[in-house]
Amino acid sequence: MGLGKRLVQGAALGAAVIAALVVWKREELTRLNAVNTLFSEEKIVSNFSNMKQLFVNVPITRTGKVIALPQGPDMPLPAGWEGWLRDRAVTAVVVLQDGARVHESYHLGTKQDDQRISWSVAKSYLSALFGIIKDQGLIDSLDDPITKYVPDLKNSAYDGATLRNVLRMSSGVEFDEDYLDFWSDINKMGRVLALGGSMDDFAIGQDRRFVDPGTQWQYVSIDTHVLGMVLREVTGRSIADLLGDHIMGPMGTYGQPHYVTDGDKVAFALGGLNLTTRDYARMGELFRNNGIFQEKQIVPADWAVESTTPSAKTAPGKERYGYQWWAPNDAIEGEFLARGVYGQYIYVNKPEGTVIALNSADRKFREPGVFDQHIAMFREISKTASDRVR
Repeated sequence: MGLGKRLVQGAALGAAVIAALVVWKREELTRLNAVNTLFSEEKIVSNFSNMKQLFVNVPITRTGKVIALPQGPDMPLPAGWEGWLRDRAVTAVVVLQDGARVHESYHLGTKQDDQRISWSVAKSYLSALFGIIKDQGLIDSLDDPITKYVPDLKNSAYDGATLRNVLRMSSGVEFDEDYLDFWSDINKMGRVLALGGSMDDFAIGQDRRFVDPGTQWQYVSIDTHVLGMVLREVTGRSIADLLGDHIMGPMGTYGQPHYVTDGDKVAFALGGLNLTTRDYARMGELFRNNGIFQEKQIVPADWAVESTTPSAKTAPGKERYGYQWWAPNDAIEGEFLARGVYGQYIYVNKPEGTVIALNSADRKFREPGVFDQHIAMFREISKTASDRVR
């Protein structure tokens, strides 16, 4: 056989092999491409409403009927409203005043039944579930070492950290959250998720600490996955099923919520929750009322207060942190929030009786002053809504 013919055959064989690999790994390659284009300007709004089409996911099975949120009188919109919506690429706003809807609007082509990705707002849901499971007696003490419940974490960076350390994001685990660095830990984690890898293995593989546990606060997203590992170990159930039974069902959630998952169908508990904006508001109302939603105690009252009270060793003058819940650095008592990248919020202002759920696709969310701008608007909305109905 001549050299030329062998080269042609070799090229043909190589092309066939590549084609076969593309077919074999089509799902993984599609998800990897989704990760790489998830936040692109032309796709971000649509992507955030359609995560079910982009990633492996599991439904959050819930029983019982939908519980409607009462309609209240429409509130007047505060000064600067239109500019805020535009500058922050807001896609949805739901405002509750004393439990009733006083404003609801959808923007940039989104609609009421869109199930928007939570990002790190999901961390606060995991915290609520943690309090429920602890109240059932399946967790002895927050000061227990995490390895008591997840022995696979022995000899990892989590060895020696307590449950309380991890709830407060004070595990001491070294974890780079720079979304703009391709090789950062948060982006490595995203590729594990996209390629069908194991989030458990990723967590167990963390082997670097920058300080001893409990010494210093630093935002470490994988901490929340580790808390999810604890809940799965002590209950023998999935996070999706636990959340459906203990929170979504009792609150009468709309539609069929879902979690993005890894390749083992394990919920991406630190950011993969997908709900309607009305349902995010429902969660805020639950915590505004110390774990009660429409006269039903769902989250233990002491946990609802303790988890949202700042207790972590955050830097002076910076935002404060409880058990997977945030508070502004100058928060009044009873003012706290869940917070996710690209502008996802559940804001609670107990003194004013106000809850605000916000979904956005804000590619400038990390710019200086953006968080302060949100807090200022949330406070203005709260005052306006409270003055309107009281």
